[in-house]
Amino acid sequence: MKFTYPPAHRSDQVDDYHGTLVPDPYRWLEDVDSSETRAWVQHQNELSFGFLEKLPRRESLRRRLTELSDYPRAQVYARRQGRYFQMRNTGLQNQDVLYVQDGLEGEPRLLLDPNSLSTDGTVAVSYWEPSPDGLWLAYATSTSGSDWQTYHVCSVETGRDLPEVLQWVKFSGASWLTDSSGFFYNAYDAPTPGQEFLQTVYSPRLLFHRLDTDQSADRLVYHRPDHKEWGFDARATDDGRYLVLLVSQGTDIRNRLFYQDLVGRGPFVELIPDLEASYYFLGNDGPRFYLLTNLDSPRGRLVAVDVTHPQKENWVILLPESPAVLESARLVNDQFIVVYNLDAHHAIQRYSLEGRFLGEVELPTLGTVGPLHEPGVSGLRGHAEFFYMFSSFLYPPTIYRYDFAAGKSEAVFIPRIPFDPSPYETRQVFLAGRDGTRLPLFLTHRKDLKLDGQNPTLLYGYGGFSISVMPAFSAATLAWLDLGGVYASAVLRGGSEYGESWHQGGMLANKQNVFDDFIACAEWLIEEKITSAPRLAISGRSNGGLLVGACLTQRPDLFGAALPAVGVMDMLRFHKFTIGWAWTSDYGCSDNPDQFKTLFAYSPLHNIHPGVAYPPTLITTADHDDRVVPGHSFKFAATLQASQATDAPILIRIQTKSGHGAGKPISIWIDETADIFAFLAWALGID
Repeated sequence: MKFTYPPAHRSDQVDDYHGTLVPDPYRWLEDVDSSETRAWVQHQNELSFGFLEKLPRRESLRRRLTELSDYPRAQVYARRQGRYFQMRNTGLQNQDVLYVQDGLEGEPRLLLDPNSLSTDGTVAVSYWEPSPDGLWLAYATSTSGSDWQTYHVCSVETGRDLPEVLQWVKFSGASWLTDSSGFFYNAYDAPTPGQEFLQTVYSPRLLFHRLDTDQSADRLVYHRPDHKEWGFDARATDDGRYLVLLVSQGTDIRNRLFYQDLVGRGPFVELIPDLEASYYFLGNDGPRFYLLTNLDSPRGRLVAVDVTHPQKENWVILLPESPAVLESARLVNDQFIVVYNLDAHHAIQRYSLEGRFLGEVELPTLGTVGPLHEPGVSGLRGHAEFFYMFSSFLYPPTIYRYDFAAGKSEAVFIPRIPFDPSPYETRQVFLAGRDGTRLPLFLTHRKDLKLDGQNPTLLYGYGGFSISVMPAFSAATLAWLDLGGVYASAVLRGGSEYGESWHQGGMLANKQNVFDDFIACAEWLIEEKITSAPRLAISGRSNGGLLVGACLTQRPDLFGAALPAVGVMDMLRFHKFTIGWAWTSDYGCSDNPDQFKTLFAYSPLHNIHPGVAYPPTLITTADHDDRVVPGHSFKFAATLQASQATDAPILIRIQTKSGHGAGKPISIWIDETADIFAFLAWALGID
């Protein structure tokens, strides 16, 4: 099939990077609101949807994805006093709905329904936090997937909002004072009108909002315009004595730790003044702070620090570093509830405040505790219970309650999915990377899989920012299995599955290791006759979109299809838009001569070559993505289309009224996934 791509003129834009001249002919596509870009987007969507809508499996896949998504879901409870708060979804609601109940046996009542905030489900609740007394709820909404948040406060008794509205908030939770009088949050200066989705954001202000007052009256707590890249995560201690401030710098996992005495409200004390390691505050007994840190321990440990004698030689090691990664911990019932990551699956253990082992919480199988990238355990120090979610590729998200008195867990929410997992299995294998590194790979497929090299296989990866890729349940995986596919999830360097050394092995000058690891997984799947190159597709989002783009340009012969989603494709200019500057801790920056060489060597946009046979590719992005701006995907698509040597399609699907992915309505997700899988079925020749 021959494709005629929308015309895209090439400008004579050339940039000089430390003596290297780099053309950027599609620079004009960075201006997403220009008439020329809008026309290009319209024509690209007409081409892409015109092709996708004619694919024979598209409608049946959409129906099946709808069926597979139509099951009740719930998140873990958050308990405040005697009230239990929980997000739920009946199945096909575009956004989850918040309920509250008095006691575990109480009748749930609707508190907040974001589906009522828009007709198309594009307004999402991005964050919510009940007050310590359970009487108030601070919640943030975002529109069309934007990272911008607007905070509101509602009465838990009546469900009615207070009049105040807090605007221009981004990447911020709400941390309540112990007396429930108000909360801390971060806000930015209002962006230039019309530049909300492009303008870089720096220098947040930590503010305190008192209930029933206007935002203009909010008290400035901390602001460092002299360090514009600093970000703040504030937390008031349970005893009301201190305000603990985690000071981040971009996406660097290292952070500083300051605190303020709330009683005297003196200046902030810089307990950890240097960017040397990661620190997470767990709780305190007076001046004795409990911290999770990777200082001198790449896999993490727990320490106690007396802030009146803060010298490191006075620190007490409560839990030393172990072979497993200490991923998260929480203080519940005067115990440390610790989530360990061992070979990319979780375990939960309990310890006393002195570090004595108290027992392990038994989990059903190899899987994940909690929503990905969030603390897996919900509970407070004075509680005699905690909740956690457990899931795996074939194990739907199930909510468990651990009762300290009984010493065991009980499932309190078991979803019933419209899918029989019994013919399928998940197994973990280990393979050698290009340099001999041991790489874990999860495989989910039929138990009677034939090793004939003909199985359509979807290989997923991420590899960056110290983010672990764990077993994850998704209706999309089930739909892929329905098609007779194999789902492969790669564990790559750049993540945190094996601690900080694993992360550093895939960042900055070592970033090529991530691509080599992914390619090694693809080659292993072919060598083991699970699949073959024409039947192998690769997929990734955001940093994973970069992964797919880099592997696509480095080894176009190895794949039958590629699915780069909301990817960082221009590694020379990513830092010039919205929050892109924050990623330089992982990627580096083209302003640095040495780092420019590394970035230029693998930047997907700059390693596309005319006359190369690239595999069928479906690029996906969104017009409101203000994290990885759509100009990345626009320029990548235009360049790849102009360079393609065969009739294999290079298509871009641009979702409107959508963002980077968070808060995406399920109806939009179903349509997008149906298009992607219909494209794969066509590209891989699935009969």
